[in-house]
Amino acid sequence: MPHVVVVSSNEKGLATIPSLLWEYELSFDISKCKSGSEARRFILDNELDLVIINAPLSDESGEELAVMVTEQSMAGSILLVKGEYFDTTQQLFGEQGVLIVSKPIIKQVLFQAIALARSMHRRLSAMQNENTSLQKKIDEIKLIDRAKLLLMQTLGMNEQQAHRHIEQEAMNLRKSRHDVACSIIHTYG
Repeated sequence: MPHVVVVSSNEKGLATIPSLLWEYELSFDISKCKSGSEARRFILDNELDLVIINAPLSDESGEELAVMVTEQSMAGSILLVKGEYFDTTQQLFGEQGVLIVSKPIIKQVLFQAIALARSMHRRLSAMQNENTSLQKKIDEIKLIDRAKLLLMQTLGMNEQQAHRHIEQEAMNLRKSRHDVACSIIHTYG
């Protein structure tokens, strides 16, 4: 279930925005924050899909919070601003990944912004998962290379022989190359 945070300093915004979200999709988990500082703590402590900020807030304008969301989390960031500030805000913060929606809110425009933000969130999540997977592979390669180096230094093997030894041990012991490399490092390191 998508986790959404609504940040608004006024009660009307804290009531209206969640009702629009439920109209868009019934299965949102919605949290509410009444200030930018409260929202910052909440955002850093939770994994979120979307943050909707009804600007201005009681303790800040809201733009910096919207940018913080895009820089420090994978959540989509929607900033609701008065119509007269839309163009300026879009020019200043649109390039930073913040989706700007003007008030008064037109449901269809908000729904499109939500769809875009959720799409960006899914894409960023997929990229992060791929990045994590690649980092694990790189770490495994480094570990295996370290084990090969130890075999070369201590047992006088060349690189091909060390590689073959690790592969053979992995097959014989029915372990991963990673586990065999760890064992070699523990034994000879």
